[in-house]
Amino acid sequence: MNYEKKVNKLEGKLPERVKNRLIEKMEEEELKGQEADELIENTKKEYKRCRFEAGEAIGVIAAQSISEPATQMTMRTYHVAGSAQGVEITQGLPRLIEVVDARKTIKTPSMDVYLEEEYQNEEEARNVANEIRETKLVDIITEDRIDLLNLVVEFDIDKEALKGVNMDKEEAIGSLNKGRRKYEAELDGNVIKIVPKDDDVSVRDLQKIKNKVMDKHMKGIKGISQAVVTETQGMWTIQTLGTNLKKVLKVEGVNPKKTVSSDPREMEKVFGIEACRNTVLKEGHKTIKDQGLDVDIRHMMLVADTMTVDGELKAIGRYGIAGEKGSVLARASFEVTVRHLTDAAIEGEVDDLNSTVENVIINQTVPVGTGMYDVVYKPERSE
Repeated sequence: MNYEKKVNKLEGKLPERVKNRLIEKMEEEELKGQEADELIENTKKEYKRCRFEAGEAIGVIAAQSISEPATQMTMRTYHVAGSAQGVEITQGLPRLIEVVDARKTIKTPSMDVYLEEEYQNEEEARNVANEIRETKLVDIITEDRIDLLNLVVEFDIDKEALKGVNMDKEEAIGSLNKGRRKYEAELDGNVIKIVPKDDDVSVRDLQKIKNKVMDKHMKGIKGISQAVVTETQGMWTIQTLGTNLKKVLKVEGVNPKKTVSSDPREMEKVFGIEACRNTVLKEGHKTIKDQGLDVDIRHMMLVADTMTVDGELKAIGRYGIAGEKGSVLARASFEVTVRHLTDAAIEGEVDDLNSTVENVIINQTVPVGTGMYDVVYKPERSE
C-alpha cells in the first residue's frame, strides 16, 4: 500500500516530521485499509489537541495547572520503593520543591540501575548489588568494645555479613589499613584489634578512634547506602538509596544506556543538559502522578525546557529564572522588591513592558491573547 500518497493528502494539516513518523509506523505495523485511515485520523485529532492559539498565556496556564493540584499533595515525605525491605525516597510536595528549585543536594537521591542481558537473573543481580552497595565496618561486626587494660579497640566479626558482601578477614584488615591513619588494624582469630600508634592515648581518644573506624569504607561505592534488587515483568533491576552515577556506570554488568539518577544536576554532569532536562521532566511528572493527580505532561515539559534552555540547570526562583527576567518590574514583583528597584535605578535600566506581569502592575493592556494585536478599522467612505 502506498502510505506516502495517503498521508500526503493531508497537505498543510500535519508537520513534515509528524508525517514521516506516521508513514514509518504504518509501514512497520503493515496497516491496511480502515486501520490506516483510523491511525491517520487519530493522529490528526491528537496533533490538533496539542496545538495552542497564538498569544495564549501558556506560562501562566502551566504554572496554575501544576501549582493548583500541588496544593492537594500530601506532605508525607517518604515513600518506600523497591520491596518490603524498601528504599525510602522523598515524595510528595517536598520532592516537587526539590525538582523545581534545582537543589544542589537532595534529601534522598536514588538510582535506577539496569543490568545487561547476560546479568538478567537473581544471582547475578544480587552480585552486582553487592558490588555497588557501600559496606562500612559497622555492617560486618556484631560487637565493639574498648580494652582499657591494653588500650586497644576490639570488634567481633560477623562471619555471615562478611560472606554476604563477598569479603574475607584479610581483605577487611587490608581495607582498614589503607590511607593515613592514627592506628594499626590487626587480626586475632575472629576479632579485629585497632592499636593506636600514639603510646600516650586517653580513653576519649580511643572512643574517637572507635567511632571513626566503624564508619570506615570497606567495599562498594561511597554514598550508596542501600541497593535493593527487584524484578518487574521478568526484568531484574537495582534500586539504590544514594547516588554515584559516574562510578556505578563502570561496574561490570550495569547497562550504561539505561541506568539513571534521580538527581538532575548529576545527570547534567555525566550525560549533559538534555539528560538533565529529561530528568526534571520525568521526576516532576512522576511525583505529581504518584499522588493520583492528573496534570498534563506538557505543563511539566514547559517547566523543564525553561529551566534548561540556556544550557545549564536553573531554579525557578529568585536565584534562577525569576531573578534573571529582563523586566525590572517583573523581578521586583517576585521577591526582594527594594533591592531590584534600587539596582535598576543605579544602573539606569529601562523596562520595555513586553510581558504580562509588568503590564498588570501599571494597569495596561496585557500582551496576551487579543491584547497582542492592534485592530484598526477603516470604514468605507460614503460617496
